[in-house]
Amino acid sequence: MCNLGLHSPLTTHYSPLTTHHSLLTTHQRSFFLILSINLPEEAMNLHIRKSLQRGHNEIVGATDTRLTFIELGNLRLGDGEPYTQEPEAKEAALVILSGQCTVKAGVETFEAIGARTDVFSGAPYTVYVPCDMAYEIVGVGDVEIALCKAPSDLKCPVRLITPPEVKTKSVGRLNWRRDVRDIIDADVEAKHLVIGETLNPPGHWSSAPPHRHDFDRLPEEANMEEVYFFKLKPSGGFGIQRVYTDDRSTDEAYGIEDNDAVVIPEGYHPVVAGPGYRLYYLWILAGEHRILCPRDDPAHAWLKNVEPIAEEIGL
Repeated sequence: MCNLGLHSPLTTHYSPLTTHHSLLTTHQRSFFLILSINLPEEAMNLHIRKSLQRGHNEIVGATDTRLTFIELGNLRLGDGEPYTQEPEAKEAALVILSGQCTVKAGVETFEAIGARTDVFSGAPYTVYVPCDMAYEIVGVGDVEIALCKAPSDLKCPVRLITPPEVKTKSVGRLNWRRDVRDIIDADVEAKHLVIGETLNPPGHWSSAPPHRHDFDRLPEEANMEEVYFFKLKPSGGFGIQRVYTDDRSTDEAYGIEDNDAVVIPEGYHPVVAGPGYRLYYLWILAGEHRILCPRDDPAHAWLKNVEPIAEEIGL
């Protein structure tokens, strides 16, 4: 219903033989040459791991060929430290992950916004800035901000989304129950961006049943690309992200650590938190039509039939 495999190229296994090429017979050399010519291309790596530093950290840039719309940056400022963005043909959502800052955009000034010590401590403050508008962010103490962007020509007001305006809900049952926070949804005017947060308890799954949003086939599905940005508590924890398509032309699994990101140009994309660790991810969606209409994997869609039964019997 609409609402707004780890891969290693085979050459790795045979590369030691190339150092002893002189020991191979002519037939053996021909065999390995033919094998290397016919190797399949290595699957696209969707996993991003960077050491985040003070200042602006680019996570997904405008030239990233895996995506069409989404850019993501991580901004870390100290007390009184400024960050300035000149006008550009992009909309931006400034999601305060932790700490406080003052944001000036157009004629608006939002003083000392931000209330949580980390992403697990309540809903965020977010500032939506439309295209062609400069803005400045100044740290009030240490602050960490996700800078989410997409191309835009939409002229609309700056908007501050406060924690009480974030729609929080519990989704799923049993070990696929998680908490979801809708930050920028159909009630917030924007060109392409849809943004929220998901929190998995230890050992729990999200995006369950697995869903995709790959094709414009309304009312069953709408095409939206996505990026996940992760946090874990304790920060030394881990999770697992799988991304796969029906034909398994994409079938990737990634070990997720604190501050990792995954780009999702296509495919189903379930996530699980490791035992003993809470897992959070900021999700950024963008599509040509800004319609949130995912399609569940038919092989696992039965999970939704279990949910009302589990609720009825108190599970």
